Amino acid sequence: MEKETVKHSLKGNQRVIKGWIFYDWANSVYNLVISSAIFPVFYANITESHYLKKVGREKLLPDENVMIDFFGISLSNSVLFSYVLAASFLLVSVLSPLLSGIADISGNKKRFMQFFCYLGAFSSISLYWFDPANIEWGMLSIFLASIGFWNSLVFYNAFLPEIAEPKQHDNISARGFSMGYFGSMLLLVICLAMIMLGDAAYTKYSFVLVGLWWMGFAQFTFRRLPHNIYKRDVNSGYIFKGVTELKSVFKEFRQTKRLQRYLLSFFFFNTGVQTVMLMAVVFAKKEIEWGEGGGDANLIIAILLIQILGAAGAYLMSFISSKIGNLKTLIFVVIGWMLLCIWAYWIKSPVEFYFLAAGIGLVMGGVQALSRSTYSKFLPTTEDHASYFSFYDVAEKLGIVLGLFFFGFMEYMTGNLRASVLSIVGFFAIGLVLLILVPRKESAKGRKALSKRRLQKLKEKEAESRVK
Repeated sequence: MEKETVKHSLKGNQRVIKGWIFYDWANSVYNLVISSAIFPVFYANITESHYLKKVGREKLLPDENVMIDFFGISLSNSVLFSYVLAASFLLVSVLSPLLSGIADISGNKKRFMQFFCYLGAFSSISLYWFDPANIEWGMLSIFLASIGFWNSLVFYNAFLPEIAEPKQHDNISARGFSMGYFGSMLLLVICLAMIMLGDAAYTKYSFVLVGLWWMGFAQFTFRRLPHNIYKRDVNSGYIFKGVTELKSVFKEFRQTKRLQRYLLSFFFFNTGVQTVMLMAVVFAKKEIEWGEGGGDANLIIAILLIQILGAAGAYLMSFISSKIGNLKTLIFVVIGWMLLCIWAYWIKSPVEFYFLAAGIGLVMGGVQALSRSTYSKFLPTTEDHASYFSFYDVAEKLGIVLGLFFFGFMEYMTGNLRASVLSIVGFFAIGLVLLILVPRKESAKGRKALSKRRLQKLKEKEAESRVK
């Protein structure tokens, strides 16, 4: 009876919810400053300078790629960057289910979240010493920072169904993403002011600020999130038990027709979302006619615009979903993404790109917040939230790998980056069809299977209590 009191007293607790939301404020600076805005530009510029110095020229030739020697293999700087990120996503896809099973069986979800938070933060700080002459060490920092960010989110997201009722999930998820957009935007402005008022060499201090901001503000979250909410005992053999638990959860997951359909649709439409977000800067740098200066400052302005409207979009879609439901709202958002990708094929001027960025911002915030909360709402009554969210995470990461590969492959086949953008519409189209086919309620067979497993878990707990 005591365990039930502990478990339910946390749901709806505003102190805990605010603590959970604050991790979005803490970690989103990595996603903006390092993944999207400052580091990609820094990386492109510093590797280009190193390459030109090596070949003894001041400018690149038309259509010339910046080549990097990486462990004796010559690769273009953009290909190397995308390959390292793809490798990190693949490793996260392997690690997250295994670690989630262990976290669920041992009750150490918060400890895992802390470990990956610190791994990502310290790896971000180590980018201060990024040097193209020792590119292997620099790319290791990017690799580990990515693993830290994405793996910490698995355990972070898994807390949502434990701290709030399903009817609160949309609003809380939207508040989290909005906090993330505003927090990351604030640090980006600070970093830009430091670079513009000081010197370009100050760019490296941005990466230090990201790490300090991330793990510093995360302490607010770690103090408030509960540890071992279900009072699990950590005994020997928990790794084996964790794997067994994951297999058991996966068997249950296979019976949930609605959850399966939704996750499959999420895999496809989120592949489109993440590919657009990761490759937007590359597209803008190559395809938009910025004029003299290359448009770096204008790109940052566009990214800030996306952040501002992303926060507004998260709240807007949360409000709409409260009126017409999550699935219908997601359907409209995915259609919006399709139209934006088709429009992107034709745009050329900076003004057109600003309007495109505004549209992306609105649908980006909405689709991210609603995707997370919808999955959380569809979960069965369970104590294995980390294991369930690891499936969500695997779908997201494998989708990113597929999207990046497909994007590059289409450019390679057609020689046209705009064709790559247009081809992403296919992922949204498949996701849209699958969203339409998601059942509004769980099947009778699925409900029966879930009830059977919960009864089995209850018997196992009673047996453990008798042994003790």
